[in-house]
Amino acid sequence: MELDLNQKIKRNAVPFGLTLGVISTVLGILSFYVLLALREQMLLMITIPFIFGILIPLILLIIFVSKLRAKIGGFWNYRQAVTGIFIMVIISFGIQYLLKDILFATIIEPQMVEKTQIAMTAAVTATLEKSGAKQEEIDKKIDDMQKNFELQKENTIGKRIQSIVISIILLFAVSLIFAAFFKKEGHSYDPGLDPTV
Repeated sequence: MELDLNQKIKRNAVPFGLTLGVISTVLGILSFYVLLALREQMLLMITIPFIFGILIPLILLIIFVSKLRAKIGGFWNYRQAVTGIFIMVIISFGIQYLLKDILFATIIEPQMVEKTQIAMTAAVTATLEKSGAKQEEIDKKIDDMQKNFELQKENTIGKRIQSIVISIILLFAVSLIFAAFFKKEGHSYDPGLDPTV
C-alpha cells in the first residue's frame, strides 16, 4: 500500500514540477524585459525580481503542493512529502535552467547581462543624483556594480556546476521545510485496540 502511494506521489509530482518550471521560466523572462523598461526607477527594479522570481513562484509552489497532496488522497508522511516536493522543485529548477539560463540567455538574449547592467547603472545613477550624492560617490558605486557584472560574465563550467550544486542543496532544504508544514499522516484503524482506553 505504501509502495503504491510512493509511486503515486512520484508520478503525480512530475506534471506539477513541469508546470511550475514553465511558469517560473516565463516569469523570469518577463521580469528581465520589465527591468529593461523600468530605467531610472530603482525601487521597482528591486521589487520586480523579488515578486516575479520569488514571491509568485513560492505562492504557486504552495498551491501545487496542496494540489499534489489532495491528488494522492490527502495524506502523506514527512518522508513522502519531502520526496514529492523535492521532485517538483528539482524538475522546475531543471526546466527553468534549460529554458531560461541556457536557451534564452545564450540564443535569444545573449546580451542579457550587458542589458541588465545598462538598465541597473541608469537606475542607480538617477537615484543617487536625485538624492544629491556627489559625483565621486556615484562613480564609486557604478565601478562596484561593473565589477559585480564582470564576475557574472565569467561563466565557466566550474562556476555553473558549483551554482547547480548549491541550488540543489537549497531546493532540498526548501523541500524539508515545506514537508514539515504539509505533512498530514492518515490514521489507521486497528481492530485489536479498545477505543474506550
